[in-house]
Amino acid sequence: MTLVGRTRERGIETLSLDSPDTRNALSAPLVAELTDALTDCAKDTDVRAIVLTHTGNTFCAGADLRNPPPPDALVAVLRQIVEIPKPVIARVTGHVRAGGLGLLAACDIAAASGEATFAFTEVRIGVAPAVISLPLLPRTDPRALARYYLTGERFGAPEAARIGLLTTAGADVDDSLAPILDGLRRSAPEALAETKRLLTARVLETFDRDAADLTALSARLFASAQAREGMTAFLERRDPAWLV
Repeated sequence: MTLVGRTRERGIETLSLDSPDTRNALSAPLVAELTDALTDCAKDTDVRAIVLTHTGNTFCAGADLRNPPPPDALVAVLRQIVEIPKPVIARVTGHVRAGGLGLLAACDIAAASGEATFAFTEVRIGVAPAVISLPLLPRTDPRALARYYLTGERFGAPEAARIGLLTTAGADVDDSLAPILDGLRRSAPEALAETKRLLTARVLETFDRDAADLTALSARLFASAQAREGMTAFLERRDPAWLV
């Protein structure tokens, strides 16, 4: 079963997270397939840019609680999106939760339609948005992140654009992306690669400095008693024990 669909049109490779039954949760197999697809795109000189999108009504629900990827595998795919010498554009027409927001932040450009919603839900299951902070903290408004990290509140596409999580939000995501993709097709490949290198230098510094510590934090929290209670409550569709 293929978990990442692939199509190409005029130099733009579209990678579609295609596990709608799990709301495109980041399982170990899905992360492995996405890693392989990005590796292929990096090597292919006919690929000018990459669009990362989804099937179903959810871009990505975060980590698959039943079959999560190892924390270092998630770090690796986030870094791969940041480091690949081709622009990566997120195309969102549905919901994004937890680890899915890390994918979004790792992309160079992100566009969403009006029905998209976003939430950092980690604190509600007893963990923290540790690994995904690597691309998020350098690129997103810190005061807004403080609110949404700490509360797990849901917010919409206009707010996501205001705080820097999205590049653009509009009624029709493809209308928003049309001039962006046209511009990328008109740009010289080597110039795109060097320009991306300029734009991502600070994000990669964060990976170099903090990845090991945040990976360890993520592993420690996921193994905690509160996380076990939070994840069990989520899977059983009940309130966790700490709710007051």
